[in-house]
Amino acid sequence: MVTGGRGCPYVGSVTAASGAGGTDRDRESRTIRGTLTPGSPDYVYIPVKVPSGVREIKVEHAYDRPSVPAGTPGNALDIGVFDERGTEVGGPGFRGWSGGARSKFFIRTDDATPGYVPGPVGEGTWHVALGPYTVAPQGLSYELTVTLTYGESGVTPRTVYPPERARGRGRAWYRGDCHIHSWHSDGRRAPAEIAALARSAGLDFINSSDHNTHASHAHWAGLADDDLLIMLGEEVTTRNGHVVALGTDPGTFLDWRYRARDNRWARFARDIRRAGGLVVPAHPHATCVGCAWKFGFAEADAVEVWNGPFTPDDETALADWDSMLVLSVREGREGRAWIPAMGSSDAHRPPDAVGMPQTVVLADDLTREAIQEGIRAGRSYVAESANVSLTFKAMGEACEPAGIGERLPVDPDTPVTVRLEASGVPRCTVRFVTDQGVLLTSDPLPVSGSGEVEWRTTAAYAAYVRAEVRHETAVGPLPGVMAAFTNPIFLGRD
Repeated sequence: MVTGGRGCPYVGSVTAASGAGGTDRDRESRTIRGTLTPGSPDYVYIPVKVPSGVREIKVEHAYDRPSVPAGTPGNALDIGVFDERGTEVGGPGFRGWSGGARSKFFIRTDDATPGYVPGPVGEGTWHVALGPYTVAPQGLSYELTVTLTYGESGVTPRTVYPPERARGRGRAWYRGDCHIHSWHSDGRRAPAEIAALARSAGLDFINSSDHNTHASHAHWAGLADDDLLIMLGEEVTTRNGHVVALGTDPGTFLDWRYRARDNRWARFARDIRRAGGLVVPAHPHATCVGCAWKFGFAEADAVEVWNGPFTPDDETALADWDSMLVLSVREGREGRAWIPAMGSSDAHRPPDAVGMPQTVVLADDLTREAIQEGIRAGRSYVAESANVSLTFKAMGEACEPAGIGERLPVDPDTPVTVRLEASGVPRCTVRFVTDQGVLLTSDPLPVSGSGEVEWRTTAAYAAYVRAEVRHETAVGPLPGVMAAFTNPIFLGRD
């Protein structure tokens, strides 16, 4: 009997043999077999003794996939590795994670598989981390082959990161996609391809967000230029939901090995902010196992309401977010901050479209800090492509107009005019949504795609107004698929 992570036993056997193509003096391979049962810990750590003089560690793994009854999850096993500094949650030992995207990986001083961090293969006990994402009723039988290669180490490449600013247009609207995956996690695109697609989509900025690893950060440096700001982050993929760490300091690793019941989330949200990032819960109502957000929104700087093609789970996220807006303005809840909405592509591979949707942010310049400040303030709207542009304002007597994310400071009965100008949305319908619900639905816009919709109200009637632009629908009273939506404009004095 061998002991796994968190003291959970698993059945295993260990055999040792010299590796193919090498001798006992320069290469050593060991095969480890075991079985995980339903209810196993989230993470099981397999110890690997690494002697001095090892220049490369290589791990190959496989597991069985038995048939399961309809509606029952089958086997899915994630994998990663921690070095001799240990497996403590939030500790320094992390060296890479590929989830379920790869069947093998290696680490050397001078190179590593995408998703893993190159550097010295230090002497001590390393741990291969197994993450049984789902386990079939029959159990999950796995096999690991760990190969240690001895010899002279190479030189760790000098780490260079992309700059934190690009050539902007001063205070302007900038388009970005803050949730994209490369081949450093489960994506199928190289960073260079993603950067090219971002430019083709008319984006001004992107944010790297590979699952549970920061290994891609150093691979974006040569891809940023005056026309594209590349921010660095991570999609922290827990068993109770995913969160995008948006625009963290280069080289920041954020741990994901906890659940809501562990009461650790506030600590790791603070870690994201200490690293200069924003906390953005992703696809909060996604239907995949472990994807729906269970940690609450008290720590959120924004929330990803629209993720990829607009689907029913996005509609649910939109309604949930709108309910949070109502709570933020409800009488008696002084100091309750509102949470801005965002949208991102979550693009992994073709045919996923980078920049569909995209968050359009009013920022003072095209810099990491300015973009983050615009997102945090809610000065943004979400659009399906760069073809879509919106201008949304509220105007009252004797005060300056208010734009998206701002407040129009008027008395309760002062007349207010709300105006949306849109382009790139042919035959779409505009809806104005308030804390009471949808209070205006326009006729379809012209086939030219450009039009203006105006509505008059008061702060007594509407505590906030936000706009939705939706495509035509053939499903009776149901609203059409989203083309764009804005963050709210608040009406009335504080």
